[in-house]
Amino acid sequence: MKVADVMTSNVLTVRPDASIAEMAKLMLDNRISGLPVVDDRGNLVGIVTEGDCLRRTETGTERKRPRWLEFLTGPGRLADEYIQTRSRKVADVMTQTPITVAEDTALEKAVHLMESRRIKRLPVMRDGKVVGIVSRANLLQALASVVGNIPSAGPNDAAIHDQIMSELGNQPWAPHFNVTVRDGIVDLWGIVLAPHQREAAIVAAENVSGVKAVRSHFAWVDPHSGMIIQYPEESTSR
Repeated sequence: MKVADVMTSNVLTVRPDASIAEMAKLMLDNRISGLPVVDDRGNLVGIVTEGDCLRRTETGTERKRPRWLEFLTGPGRLADEYIQTRSRKVADVMTQTPITVAEDTALEKAVHLMESRRIKRLPVMRDGKVVGIVSRANLLQALASVVGNIPSAGPNDAAIHDQIMSELGNQPWAPHFNVTVRDGIVDLWGIVLAPHQREAAIVAAENVSGVKAVRSHFAWVDPHSGMIIQYPEESTSR
């Protein structure tokens, strides 16, 4: 399998001059834990995750050391930690020069990078631009899609995937979906705020030529309480 078979294509990004508050709201609203950081020309300049915001003065979680340990730590590292815990700009807390992969990178290599570098997500690049992101969640989704010994994705599966993502990307009602396709079987994943979003996504997938069946794995978020309710898995055949 390749990275392109499992990655999330509709990638949310954030600017380096965005505020920490803006970044946090974007993550919370879309139920994601990391964002590629891109500049005015769309070039990847970093990646910011919820882990970069664990120690903040606003929450009283900044690292505290005895004076003698601060002396041993050194002024350079202490100054860096000061910026990390107090700066209000994404550029100051993000990880610069993040590790990336290409669409045709073998999934095995992507997993090795995640394990060896202890990271949870990898931006997917094409011609210097971010075209996707592959995360541990995507790997679980891929696993769930193939546990029934469904054959690996072929050329037609890739075309089906691209058509569904293109259709959903053009719809104002479509939230942050992910799609995997194996032997014409489509699996839809994501968070919805209204039941009709789920039904509309299934219809969009069913209308693509070559689709044999559609399986939905959606969760619904109550817009008032923020409670996440998992829909029962649903399968439709053509």
